Amino acid sequence: MIQNEHVDVLIVGAGLAGIGFARHLQMKCPQKSYAVVEARKVLGGTWDLFRYPGIRSDSNMHVYGYTFCPWIDDKSIAPGELILRYLKDVASKFSISKFIQYNKRVSRAEWSSETARWTVTIEDTGGGKPSTLTCNWLQMCTGYFSYESGYCPEFPGRNKFRKEIIHPQQWPKNFDATGKRIVVIGSGATAITLIPSLAKKAKHVVMLQRSPSYIHAEPDEDSIAKLLRRFLPEQWAYRLIRWKNIRQEKIEYDMTRKDPEGIKTDMVDAVRKALPEGFDVDSHFTPHYNPWDQRVCFAPNGDIFKAISDGTASVETDEILAFSETGLELASGKELAADVIVTATGLNMIMAGNIALKVDDVKIDLADTWLYKGLMFSGVPNLAIAVGSLTASYTLRIELMADYVCRLLQYKEAIQRNAATPQLPMPISAMPVKPFAENFSSGYLARAWQHLPKQGDTEPWLNLQSYAENKRVLSADVDDGVLKFTATQ
Repeated sequence: MIQNEHVDVLIVGAGLAGIGFARHLQMKCPQKSYAVVEARKVLGGTWDLFRYPGIRSDSNMHVYGYTFCPWIDDKSIAPGELILRYLKDVASKFSISKFIQYNKRVSRAEWSSETARWTVTIEDTGGGKPSTLTCNWLQMCTGYFSYESGYCPEFPGRNKFRKEIIHPQQWPKNFDATGKRIVVIGSGATAITLIPSLAKKAKHVVMLQRSPSYIHAEPDEDSIAKLLRRFLPEQWAYRLIRWKNIRQEKIEYDMTRKDPEGIKTDMVDAVRKALPEGFDVDSHFTPHYNPWDQRVCFAPNGDIFKAISDGTASVETDEILAFSETGLELASGKELAADVIVTATGLNMIMAGNIALKVDDVKIDLADTWLYKGLMFSGVPNLAIAVGSLTASYTLRIELMADYVCRLLQYKEAIQRNAATPQLPMPISAMPVKPFAENFSSGYLARAWQHLPKQGDTEPWLNLQSYAENKRVLSADVDDGVLKFTATQ
């Protein structure tokens, strides 16, 4: 049970972001009380939820790890179990675990300007009674996708298929791929991860895609990181490794903006070299968009290309006409026989855990709000979200946001104000409406546009994606003339 009826800060979610925020509060706002509520029965978020074969990071762990707790494993592109162990170790090492309450799902939160508090309704997912809690600051660390179910299109004839259909978000515990013909629908990060892992035991694995994605092969160990750790004290080495990888991410992304065609050619040529001579790279591995218009998929040590080269995996680029009793019928007239079909078709993106929000008895639809500095919402006091950027490691932006929120809490207290609310400029009609993440064409974003907050065309109403831009904006003075600070009477 939650021990106190009121805390200064309530953190919703005990994944990477929630644990990181808790530690930043400990370090920078030690006078603030806090609690962490987690809807699931364990911590870890993504890294406990997903259990499909091969689950791993697609970011270098020396950047994906926290600044305050060095990642010391040799694997820089790490399997999910190592990341989960790291998160558990962090929560234990810094005594965050004792502040986490499990099986607690926040269903609604209501703000009162009279008391400058959120009243939060919490359901017990373990079957207990609902409870309420009040807090001054509500910190949403719920991620950006639904934990209830993944996205899967309505495929014609799906019910005809007589064998097993699996979505990676609901991977069966005792699944055995041995000797099975498996079709993986999709070409995103999940499919690229699954295929080489399944191919180790399966009779054959087919990646069935409507269109190709960019896939970049790189070693799963960072040789420079290993060298620095060998000769330098741990914290010094970690700082240098992080700096190196942050710079590398920025340089690579900037190059795709300056010379997209040239980078596209280089990336496709690298794939061509990794596959057998004569392989149809133009059809199967040449995307129709520019690099980083969607996230680039990483293949540790080129594992997917090795599986294709040794014949345990193959690729089909085609449309699904219908499911059949024995597999899939394709628009080209081909038929794919399957014992198992894996629908690696994506996530359902949601904002702030789909929690019902009210401000002074007025219902808040986040789709009607404007995003302030990427973490607060226009007209909504004392609430922030924590989400990563699309062009850099998730944790980089999370920690910038955590530092910003801590500075905001300290400043608010110093000026004896207990509420901070982003105020839109007037007239708002003069500010153009832009989508939540401009210039990104990923399917999960395209499906969710209408449910997400808007961004404008000028700061601080931009949802910036690069680390350098976020660092500049989130490191600036919190009193920028846009945040309205108020006090209760």
